[in-house]
Amino acid sequence: MPTDVRCQVVSREPYPVACLVGTLDGHSMPAARDALLGCLADQPEAVVVDVSRLTVADPAALSIFTVVAEQAAGWPVARLIFCEPPPRDVATWRGSGVAIAPTRQDALARLGAPEPDNRLVAEMEPAVGAARRARELVTEACARWERPELAGSACIVVTEMVNNVVAHARTPMTVSVAHRGSDMLISVRDYSRAEPQFAGMVPPTSYGGRGLLLIDRVASRWGSAQLADGKAVWAVLTTEDEPLESSALEPHDTLSRR
Repeated sequence: MPTDVRCQVVSREPYPVACLVGTLDGHSMPAARDALLGCLADQPEAVVVDVSRLTVADPAALSIFTVVAEQAAGWPVARLIFCEPPPRDVATWRGSGVAIAPTRQDALARLGAPEPDNRLVAEMEPAVGAARRARELVTEACARWERPELAGSACIVVTEMVNNVVAHARTPMTVSVAHRGSDMLISVRDYSRAEPQFAGMVPPTSYGGRGLLLIDRVASRWGSAQLADGKAVWAVLTTEDEPLESSALEPHDTLSRR
């Protein structure tokens, strides 16, 4: 009989709780992966994964959670913790290499209280003016969090990301800006699975095509994550990053693609 894994997200807790329901084996591994990456694409401070209603039919399939946790470690997402494994599977989960808490309450206690007022989000259409709205969002964020030194670089990063969606993906998008400690996190989630490609250096006289070059110059790190129904492109900025003058920004530049 075919197996499947479904994800139910509970938002009333301090952090999102992703409740995985179903049977985990080699067939359902991709569904489990896509469900968790979909939660992580919203760039929360942390995600708690409740596995109390997940049956592990094949212990080797738990490796998908190790892969997701390792991928999340490179994202702006801070933490990923699993909780409430069924008693029959406790030993199997402990050998999986992922962070496990015995109960949901224990998982939330380990994470501590989330930072208040640390995220701004805007839903946008792929239309003229989207990049300007995105710049207004990150400018407001920099002022609210008293990080004016990051405003120029943040505007450049979000402009390149949004222009890419407008020019190539042509889907609705979610623009998120958050801060954690000294870092500012910017992500744009769209509904196209085409990945951004780093095309290398381009002549100074060329028009456009420098999107990833600009992001690579001003961000501490950046990347993209494939989701079941699209992708999320993200970047991390810190005060140690090299500022880039706003004159370097060409509004029509976009992330290059194959």
